[in-house]
Amino acid sequence: MIPTSARPVLTAYGRALSSQLSPKMLFLSAIPFVLSLLLWSGVLYAGLQPLIDYIGTLFAAHDGYKLSNSVLGGIGMGFLKAIVVPMLAMLLLLPLMILTSLAFMGVAAMPAIGRHVGARQFPGLEKKQGGSFLGSVKTNLTGFLIFIPLWIATLPLFMLGPLAIAAQVLLWGWLTARVMSYDALAEHASADERAQLLRTHQRRLLVIGMVSGAAGALPGIAWIGGTVFSVVLFPFLAVISVWLYVLIFIFTGLWFQYYCLQALADLRAGAGAKDMTAA
Repeated sequence: MIPTSARPVLTAYGRALSSQLSPKMLFLSAIPFVLSLLLWSGVLYAGLQPLIDYIGTLFAAHDGYKLSNSVLGGIGMGFLKAIVVPMLAMLLLLPLMILTSLAFMGVAAMPAIGRHVGARQFPGLEKKQGGSFLGSVKTNLTGFLIFIPLWIATLPLFMLGPLAIAAQVLLWGWLTARVMSYDALAEHASADERAQLLRTHQRRLLVIGMVSGAAGALPGIAWIGGTVFSVVLFPFLAVISVWLYVLIFIFTGLWFQYYCLQALADLRAGAGAKDMTAA
């Protein structure tokens, strides 16, 4: 039996999955994909090789090659010693790629997702315009500024395996919930309603963010894992990864949108019932 507390999350999941396959949502994914692709094509063309050369210089100056060969050999992965520098460069670029895709998603796609879900599922829900474009940008920037140093601080945990994965999923879940929740409620909820919903639904929103964050790790694994076979494949894997990130973020946006608007409708229905009882 499904717990009562999980039903709203699963209901929103089913609605998001249905909407994800609609032609409108598939077409909408092209906007953040093109923006991300243009940005990262330029970044990788101009900056990838200099970054690899810089890391290689640091390795040579601080006995990094000797240390990495010893560590990798000790865990039976000595075959990776030839590509350890390119892999480090890609590990540094990966969170930046995800962050920019998430930012483009929030700015370029979430307003359209909000209109789509509102018109389809909640046509009678009043729009109180409690958020704004500048508010969305501020939420994105402050979230990124908090996230980046925490993400860097968790990198040593990769030596401990599962603990690093748990920390990464929690961090990405928090960031995704923070960014998506604001955008999902920006048009329909007032500032007070948004604050109340984010407070009372904090755990469920974090769960949605963590599940989406775990799914978002898959393109990165494919991207970095491809370098084990050939660094030449990296640009093609990067394009595929960006496209997968955008699709995952579109679905995540729909999931948050359906959940948040249903929570807002329930909140207003409960407030209306209290007013009638008082009267």
